[in-house]
Amino acid sequence: MFRHQGKSRTLKHNLRIATVLSFVAGTVNVTGFLSFNQLTTNVTGHFALFISDVANFEFWKGTIYLLYIFSFLFGSFLSSFLIEKFKRKEKLNIFVLPTIIESIILISIATISNLTDIKYPNIIICLLLLAMGMQNSYVTKISNTIVRTTHLTGLFTDLGIELSQLFFNESYPNRTKIKSTIKLRIYIICFFFLGGITGGILYSSFGLKLNTLILGAIILLTSLFYDSFRYELIKFNRKRKLL
Repeated sequence: MFRHQGKSRTLKHNLRIATVLSFVAGTVNVTGFLSFNQLTTNVTGHFALFISDVANFEFWKGTIYLLYIFSFLFGSFLSSFLIEKFKRKEKLNIFVLPTIIESIILISIATISNLTDIKYPNIIICLLLLAMGMQNSYVTKISNTIVRTTHLTGLFTDLGIELSQLFFNESYPNRTKIKSTIKLRIYIICFFFLGGITGGILYSSFGLKLNTLILGAIILLTSLFYDSFRYELIKFNRKRKLL
């Protein structure tokens, strides 16, 4: 699900990566909000708060929201930069490095919270936004802009548009494609919600606090391992058939 791109990529591949990454995003979003009362998977709210502070001439207060926005932007830039940097190395899965970096960030935050009291929560919020920026960037590139998993505003907009298209057969005859896209968006929304519920339960009911982020990292690394193992197995079976 991480390797296939372009014409070789199918709805099945997109559904797999959408379920995994939207679940992780939902978990991170709830964990960040419960810990710091800030959204950590998108920047829409932060931009609104920044504009509000600027409008009230509280420029210094608003700079923290500008930093949040920049962190998400830098995460997106870094992920895309790494993918383009290693794009020509055909033997290398170019999406491995951004995914591993995201996992390291999540594990590091959880580890820090166990070792010491967090005195600078804004730094942690920036790191979470950076990680989510990276995730949104590489899943967008993997799926050729079809899948986005860190926020739902655009998803609900697209879903509403596509649902309306089902009522106009003459204008939109390719109903199979529309239904496939609707299915994908529903999967993302449902697993984002499921990730949020799971994260909330682990954070509050089980008292894991920021250790909840480790679940997201485990899911990411397990998915990478499974994807690589499956790819190598397919290669091995193909070679064996040729012999």
